[in-house]
Amino acid sequence: MVIGDWGWDPDVHGEITSTACQQAIADAMHTSMETLGDVKFVINVGDSFYPDGVANKSDPQWDTKWRQIYSKTLRSVPWYSVYGNHDLHKDPCICSDDVAECAQVNHNTSDLDYFFMPNTSYFVEHEDLDLEVIALDMNDLWNEYTCKWSPCPKKCASVLKNRTAVAFDFFYERMAASEAGNLLVFSHYPTDYFWGHPQFLDELRNASSHHVEYFGGHRHNVDQRSTTSTAPNNNWLVGGGGGWGCEGYGEEQGFVVGEIGADGNVTTYPVLVDFNICCTHKKK
Repeated sequence: MVIGDWGWDPDVHGEITSTACQQAIADAMHTSMETLGDVKFVINVGDSFYPDGVANKSDPQWDTKWRQIYSKTLRSVPWYSVYGNHDLHKDPCICSDDVAECAQVNHNTSDLDYFFMPNTSYFVEHEDLDLEVIALDMNDLWNEYTCKWSPCPKKCASVLKNRTAVAFDFFYERMAASEAGNLLVFSHYPTDYFWGHPQFLDELRNASSHHVEYFGGHRHNVDQRSTTSTAPNNNWLVGGGGGWGCEGYGEEQGFVVGEIGADGNVTTYPVLVDFNICCTHKKK
């Protein structure tokens, strides 16, 4: 399952006015997990803690915005995660080159009380599924708006630029080196944010060695019509996780399910909740 932009907070100026939307989506994820019966992991595209991220592993938001919303069953599998722009505002590693200072980076990836995030960009192989997951920190795409909220704007800009450059190189390396038939690639940003990086988009479209599924968030909807096509491969906007708002891109709040068939083919589809639970003021 894939989700993004979900860490609702009462002091955020978004359009979602209570935890009801996030909780409805979390409950739908739990139901899907029980129905599917063999969920291997959750992909989390970031903005997990509105409005400013978590300060450390003891931050109470780990409980109030994650553990108390998503069932123990949902958290019994790894949550492969990346940073969104909001996650970085007050995170200690926004002012440091040392990822060991990052509040969400988790080097003990068997500890499911936190996200699976061994680095800001990383990959995970699932050889039994002929699949590789590639997580990318691309937050330089939104650095002007991210760094103005940090305590170190100049250092922040440098950190995000360096991490994004590393992420691009890392992605090209994995595209060339991976032997998996399917690559699941994700960052916080949907494909239309990469208009200035045509090589990246070309590689997302490259089906010569792998089938590539790409997932991004940042905008608060779940769809495929507002993104830049990566055909013959596939991509999703998965930013309607119930944490911020229901913007004018549609009325789709929820998450995406990916199923891997016995033939190795990946099928993806959205699971949506009643839109009126999320944004009643936009009711038609």
